[in-house]
Amino acid sequence: MKLKWSKHWNASKRPSKQRKYRYNAPLHVQHTFLAAHLSPELRKKYTTRSFTLRKGDKVKILRGQHKKKTGKVSRILIKSQKIYIEGIELSKKDGSKVLIPLDPSNLMITELDLTDKIRKAKIENKKTQEKK
Repeated sequence: MKLKWSKHWNASKRPSKQRKYRYNAPLHVQHTFLAAHLSPELRKKYTTRSFTLRKGDKVKILRGQHKKKTGKVSRILIKSQKIYIEGIELSKKDGSKVLIPLDPSNLMITELDLTDKIRKAKIENKKTQEKK
């Protein structure tokens, strides 16, 4: 892989190169890494498999200690590619509680936040493209 990041880079089997590609990607590309699968009902409705996560989306955790729990996305960190969900907390020794960072690949969107007109239009546009 070259020193500079390139969107035309072909995949490599080496995990170190894959990590380097993701780490050095610009923020507008890293945003696409924050996508999660849609639930089967939403998949039929919108005729797409996955969608980028947004604050306000309701998600279900599929892997880990908090498996099968659901909650609302409260915060998204693009640089570290982590999602924070309301109610999924860890209690520290001093008694304070902190949100647990989760990977978007371990989440499933159960309800989309459609308050944003641009996002709603984007979903409808995807829907019409699939029908063609």
